[in-house]
Amino acid sequence: MAAHTAALNWDRTDDHESNLLIYSRNHTWTFDNGHSMAASSAPEFKGDPSCVDPEEALVAAIASCHMLSFLWVAVNDGFCPLHYEDNASGLLKKNKDGKLAITEVTLHPQTTWRSDAEPSAAELEELHHKAHEWCFIANSVNTEIKVAL
Repeated sequence: MAAHTAALNWDRTDDHESNLLIYSRNHTWTFDNGHSMAASSAPEFKGDPSCVDPEEALVAAIASCHMLSFLWVAVNDGFCPLHYEDNASGLLKKNKDGKLAITEVTLHPQTTWRSDAEPSAAELEELHHKAHEWCFIANSVNTEIKVAL
């Protein structure tokens, strides 16, 4: 259907070649549109806190995909969202196989609606359920995804 690419680039840029365990975790992600961003491991894994780490990128991808699916579902159901924000969080812990994984992501979406096209609480819950079903990223991961309304 569609191919998506990301190029990754890392170089040993320090003078610690005598100790192979000391190396920078910083690298660059470049996407097919040419946009580049600095990435690293999470700070607790010796990464640079000023960079995006893969774990938070996964949380952001889940939240972003859910939002895009939600907006599509909402407007197709006749509702008019004006603003959407989310402070999503992910939990890194051992999974059932004893491996570290993002086992849970909790979304905290807040939506502002046009007053004459605002869903009820039950309709809002159903919109988020439909969005979860449509979300390509949610369909691609084993992570439990919760929506806290």
